[in-house]
Amino acid sequence: MIQQTNSLLPATGLIRLVKVSHQLLPLKAVFRIARGAKTQADVVTVVLSDGLNFGWAEAVPYTRYGESVTSVVAQIEQVESSHVAEFIAQVAAMPAGAARNALDCALWDLKAKQQKTTVSELLQKCIAPCVCAQTLSIDTPQAMAEAVIALNNPPLVKVKLDNQDILKKMTAIANAAPHSQFIVDANEGWSFQDLVNCCEQLKQLNVVLIEQPLPVGDDHDLLNFDSPIPLCADESCHTRADLPYLKGRYQAINIKLDKAGGLTEANNLAKEARQYGFELMIGCMVGSSLAMAPLSLLSSEAKYVDLDGPLLIKTDRVGGFEFNAGIMQPLNYRLWGGQNSKTLDSILSQMNNLV
Repeated sequence: MIQQTNSLLPATGLIRLVKVSHQLLPLKAVFRIARGAKTQADVVTVVLSDGLNFGWAEAVPYTRYGESVTSVVAQIEQVESSHVAEFIAQVAAMPAGAARNALDCALWDLKAKQQKTTVSELLQKCIAPCVCAQTLSIDTPQAMAEAVIALNNPPLVKVKLDNQDILKKMTAIANAAPHSQFIVDANEGWSFQDLVNCCEQLKQLNVVLIEQPLPVGDDHDLLNFDSPIPLCADESCHTRADLPYLKGRYQAINIKLDKAGGLTEANNLAKEARQYGFELMIGCMVGSSLAMAPLSLLSSEAKYVDLDGPLLIKTDRVGGFEFNAGIMQPLNYRLWGGQNSKTLDSILSQMNNLV
C-alpha cells in the first residue's frame, strides 16, 4: 500500500488522468520463455496532470497474473480526478499490479516536476552505471550459443530455459561464453527433480542464480533443499506480504514494478527484503525504457539487475537507456523522473508514436 505518511505530492492541487493508452511495441525477434512466445509487447501508458505539471509512466499487463490490456485500462479509468490525498488513497486501494504501477510511477514523475527536482533526490538514491543482464530466449542449443556469441562476451546473461535439454543448452551457451556469468530463469517450468538433477552441473557452468524453478505453490519442496546455487523467487514474490513465506525457500527475490504495483511498494519491498536477509534482483517485463526507468533507481541496492527490456524491442523511446558491453548507463531525466524538456503535447504524441 502507498503509505499516507510518505505522501507523493504536496497537500494541495487537483490531480486528473489526462490520457491512458495501449501501445504495441514490436520485438526484434521472437521471444520465448517456458510459458510461450511473443512477437510484440503490449504496454499501457498513463499521463497525469495537476493543470500545470504532468507525470507519465508505462506498465505491462501480464496474463500470468490474470491481467489484460483491457482490464488494466479499465482499472486506471476508474480513478477519479481529485485532490492529492484522495487521489493517492484511490491508487493505494488498488490491488498490486500493472494498473497501480502505472499510476504510482506517474505520480512520482509528477512530484519531481512539481518540486523541480528528481525522483532519485526525493528517494535519496545514488545512480551510476551498472552491469545489466542480457537475455537469451529459449531456442536450440546451437542457436542459443550463437546468440550469446553475438553479445560479445557479456558479463552477465539471463538464460530462459524450460525443462527440455537443460544441461545440453546451458553447456553450449557456457562454452560459447566462458567468461560470462549466468542467471537461469525457468519461469516455473521445472519439477523439483529437474532442479535436483541439474543444479550441481549448472554451478560448474558459471550459473550464479536460478530463478523460479518450480511453479508457484510447489516451492514448499525447497524448504529442506540445500541448493548449491542460490534460488530466486520471481512469480512467487509480488509484495512485502510474500516475504515470510519465501524465507527458507529462496535466497533472493526478483522485484518487478508490475508485480509490486509501483515504485512505492518496490522501494519498501527492497528495504524489508534486506531485513529478511534476501539478496535483491530487479527485473522487468518486456517494455520500453519508460517502464524500466523507476526501478532503475534501485540498481545500486541490487546484486543483479535485469532491465534489458528495451534491447528486445525494435524502437525505444527518445531518451531511453544506453547499454554498452553489458553496462547500463544511468537514467536520462529527459525521459522520466525529473525536469523534462518535452512538452505535454510531445508526450501525448509519443503515446501513439515512439519516435
